Amino acid sequence: MTTDVSNLFIISGPSGAGEDSIIDGVRQALPNVHVAVTTTTRAPREGESDGHPYYFISKEAFRAHIAAGDMAEWAQHYNDNYYGVTKAELARVQRDGIGIWKIDYKGVAAAKKMFPGIIAIFIMAESLEVLEQRIRSRGDVSEAYIAERMAYTREWLTHTDLYDYTVINETGKLDRAIARVVQIIRAHSTAA
Repeated sequence: MTTDVSNLFIISGPSGAGEDSIIDGVRQALPNVHVAVTTTTRAPREGESDGHPYYFISKEAFRAHIAAGDMAEWAQHYNDNYYGVTKAELARVQRDGIGIWKIDYKGVAAAKKMFPGIIAIFIMAESLEVLEQRIRSRGDVSEAYIAERMAYTREWLTHTDLYDYTVINETGKLDRAIARVVQIIRAHSTAA
């Protein structure tokens, strides 16, 4: 994979920040944007298929990718499943335009070591209280899940120095956050 990351951008934020909504808006504004698909060892859920929303492979195949140096970034989660993005997938999303790579702060730290010039954009709500309200509004979520998400968000907020930009996705002002991310991408991309 090339080390040129002028057309690859990280969009990253905690649960409830709205990064998926922002990515959807960026894709509408910039039609040549492609989102990197994460590879996982978890089983597909109803309605999911290979490539939507993940590439699904076995743990043995994932470990083989790790051993071969094929992974740009990966982690093993608490549920014992692996998640990560291959170098080939990052090359694919940049081939015909602009690539978006959605990862958490731990992934950003790894990506910045591998690709020092990559631009990372942190997405956040206007406050922790709003973030918690957004998570609660999803419906059937337990108090334990909310507590876990909020603890992880507080940890995440101690690593904002990893990011080149912070975009606040204020409630009711999604269009403003999308416009700011588009502006950042246009300022740094050779394909925008």
